[in-house]
Amino acid sequence: MPTRQFRKPLAAARNLQPRIAALGGALALGIAAILFARAGEAVQGLFTRIVTAHPLVPIVLTPAIFVVVTWATRTRWPAARGSGIPQVMAAAEAPDHPVMAPLLSMRTALAKVAGTLAMLLGGASVGREGPTVQLSAAIMVAVHKALRVPVGAGVIIAGGAAGVAAAFNTPLAGVAFAIEELASAFEQRLALLVMLAVMTAGLVSLGLSGDYIYFGAMSQHVPIVPAMVAALGCGVAGGLAGGVFARVLSGFGTIDHGWIGALRARPVALAAGLGLIVAVVGVATQGLGPGGLAWGTGYGTTRGLLSGAETSLWFGPAKFVTSLATALSGAPGGIFAPSLSVGAGLGQLVSTLFPPDYSGAVAMLGMIAYFAGVTRAPLTAVIIVMEMTADRAMILPLFAAALVADQVSAQICPEKLYHALSHPFRAPGKAH
Repeated sequence: MPTRQFRKPLAAARNLQPRIAALGGALALGIAAILFARAGEAVQGLFTRIVTAHPLVPIVLTPAIFVVVTWATRTRWPAARGSGIPQVMAAAEAPDHPVMAPLLSMRTALAKVAGTLAMLLGGASVGREGPTVQLSAAIMVAVHKALRVPVGAGVIIAGGAAGVAAAFNTPLAGVAFAIEELASAFEQRLALLVMLAVMTAGLVSLGLSGDYIYFGAMSQHVPIVPAMVAALGCGVAGGLAGGVFARVLSGFGTIDHGWIGALRARPVALAAGLGLIVAVVGVATQGLGPGGLAWGTGYGTTRGLLSGAETSLWFGPAKFVTSLATALSGAPGGIFAPSLSVGAGLGQLVSTLFPPDYSGAVAMLGMIAYFAGVTRAPLTAVIIVMEMTADRAMILPLFAAALVADQVSAQICPEKLYHALSHPFRAPGKAH
């Protein structure tokens, strides 16, 4: 009889344990995402002060940091290289496979954070959002293991989605990203787990950072006819540019012959050369905008463009070059934030064909088009931009720009970028 009396409470406790693990993981990753964001801002501010006092220092500093970070990543923490999102995708496909463990270990996650911060200190064009996804998934896995709760694909996907929500303060985008990119089959149980993790991480973000809008509330609006015309123009331009970026980045990692193969065989020397490209472009555009046009995430300049401010028309092209060079190095760092900046610069170029009052709205269309062209995730692109700008009035042009960009980009790079980048991390038998 005593055994029967305790059987039901024990069963109830076991059923509750996965929810406790999900909540605990989401709380922990929400705090970690905020701390990572603040550290990134501090490091980028330090770099800006260094460059302001000594404008030519990046010619030496940037390649040196590229070399050190790339060497350390290649030799000590290979699972920490690149964006972080491909690692989460690969781990979610085979969570129980032994080779997946390093992808989401806390050792790898901490190396990813340190490497990303170091790259920002060198002025590299990286974002913290992709690394936050890998960090968040690793924290979610660690909490589940500590509480002896089985780790399945749902746990990994929920952690990654919550990372997106916490990084941008965009909970809906976190859910959309889980549906569109991280999960190949989105079932009801997984949906509930993702939404629980995203909601908790979002509440932590709100509690620590306040109810902020990532790029500030949009104030410019465009009549529907010119807005749709601008959306089509930005969609084509963003799809072309984003498709080229994705094709070069995904193709570079698969070519082992010719001059590309020779470069890939010397990753440290390649990193030095790519770092020098970033430094030269950054120094050359240093006086063309506040804080320089090509350094870091480009957040400040992008926010200004969305509010209707003016900057040099070289912003988009310069950011494209430095973002591609940084990504090709394989050093830790995301492409989310740099892609949004490149897209805003692209929209600025398109906006020269429209009245000046439309510049902020067209920059937003360019931002969503290029982002969709790079990631081939139009739903995520629309939701994330709407949440980051608090703009609902442009919903139809935003969808048009994203869908056109997705289709144009697919002609240049048929395979989605993150899926292509996940191949080297996948378990044997899941490489394609």
